[in-house]
Amino acid sequence: MNDEKVTATGAFGAKYSFYVYPWGTDLKQVGGVYMVLRKGSQNGNYDVLYVGQTNNLSERFDNHHKKPCFDRNRKTHIAAMVESSEVRRLNIEADLIRKYNPSCNS
Repeated sequence: MNDEKVTATGAFGAKYSFYVYPWGTDLKQVGGVYMVLRKGSQNGNYDVLYVGQTNNLSERFDNHHKKPCFDRNRKTHIAAMVESSEVRRLNIEADLIRKYNPSCNS
């Protein structure tokens, strides 16, 4: 089990806890919210490239419709939080997109 975590704060102040995995890690078949990240070489922090939600985190992200953008922006990690409610996933996704304005969400 991975113990690296990041906390993302939404536009409205809510805090969400995500586990961080190297790109290509197989995730569980559960619903969740995810962020595609790039680890900065200078400060070690993560840049948020994309925020999404799915009912199955085990789907291969290498087939994602935004993969060319992920590659262009040198993705390194994926962060995921489990959330079974689609309504909550959609609300979290919108809150985080509003806050981070990720380049691959446009």
